Amino acid sequence: MDPILAFSALVTALLVLFFVGVPVYVAFLLCNIAGIFLLVGPAGTGMFVNSLTDTATSLPLVTLPLFILMGEVLFRANAVDQLVRSVNTLVGRIPGRLYFLTIVISTILAALSGSAMAAAAMLGRTVVPVMTERGYDRQMTLGAAIGGACLAPIIPPSVMAIIVGTMAQVSIGDLFAAGIVPGLMLAGMFLVYIYVRIRLNPALAPDDAPVQRPDGRQVVVAIGQLVPFSVVIAVVMGSIVLGLATPSESAAIGAIGAMGVAALFGKLSLRMIYEATASTVMVSGMIMVIMLSSQLFSQLLAFSGTGTILRDFIAGLDLSSGLMLLILLAIPFVLCMFLDEIATMLILIPIYLPLLPVLGFDPLWFWTLFLINISLGAIAPPAGYVLFVLQGIVPDVRLTDLFRAAVPYVLIFIVAMVIIGTFPGLVTFVSD
Repeated sequence: MDPILAFSALVTALLVLFFVGVPVYVAFLLCNIAGIFLLVGPAGTGMFVNSLTDTATSLPLVTLPLFILMGEVLFRANAVDQLVRSVNTLVGRIPGRLYFLTIVISTILAALSGSAMAAAAMLGRTVVPVMTERGYDRQMTLGAAIGGACLAPIIPPSVMAIIVGTMAQVSIGDLFAAGIVPGLMLAGMFLVYIYVRIRLNPALAPDDAPVQRPDGRQVVVAIGQLVPFSVVIAVVMGSIVLGLATPSESAAIGAIGAMGVAALFGKLSLRMIYEATASTVMVSGMIMVIMLSSQLFSQLLAFSGTGTILRDFIAGLDLSSGLMLLILLAIPFVLCMFLDEIATMLILIPIYLPLLPVLGFDPLWFWTLFLINISLGAIAPPAGYVLFVLQGIVPDVRLTDLFRAAVPYVLIFIVAMVIIGTFPGLVTFVSD
């Protein structure tokens, strides 16, 4: 079979399997194995074995299960409840304080978890019901949860950043550091948006502030409860940014620190460690299969000649670099409306990788924008998966309500991407 035709059939079959609901890691593995036999034949089994060995022995991927374990331990230690109580006390009498609380909690959760789906689930179970009960505007409440959840893949340590860095051959430490400014900038823009909305329409903020301001003892207790989380975040990220530890070493420190926090709050037990470890093994195993499939996909792309054809085609286009950047980011944005973000990355990163030298894009800047764009796709109607997570958790919520709530945050994401696209130094300063 013609290599180009075979590769096209492989991609078509892959998309069909995604749309019919076959798990991403299963669909990718099956299609890659079929692709090996179509393009290479039985001799291609060596390619499969080599990809398996390279993936299983990849040092950067050691970071992945350790950060997942850190998040699993913290969630099982009721970290979210501690965070909500402490931040709620510190926010005080600000009008519409629970909107602001949601964004602040989301920012902290992003640094502890790295998963938009986990953050959305936690916010849907904790903050959203309280805000609904206290008479907060339904659409604004859902919007704050939607926007806040999507900070998780951007603010380090991020599972998605590890996958992107490994696949795109970019330093994971640099990608972590590059996500700090965009993540905090987005959080700040969310807070400004909420403040402006409340100023324009005070009815959006019910008077649910405490009658009395928190006294000194309450403030000290609240800060004391935040200190353990702050120390874990500061040590993990500080050691990476300052070059004191590799991401893998930092992840190990974070996992041990998470167990220390759990012990401090009286939640550490053998059963909890077993459950956290079992969940970590399951999630890490699926991601390892996905990474194996990604490497196979890249090799099949090169073997079929499709990568060379695409590179030459892009090089022959008479388009400005700005327009090319817009096209390259528009494709994953649209795909993420219908496909899982990991599936989108697995398809596009091997295709985009040889194009960056042709276009002259800084890899760290482009892949940071790509990561933000993938996160945006997770909340974009009609099929952003964060919307469906919230619909499954929050009772009596219509999908159309979630669509309307997501629109302002989609626009904020786009504005942030324009700013970062215009001023690359916001992310590339970490590698200078």
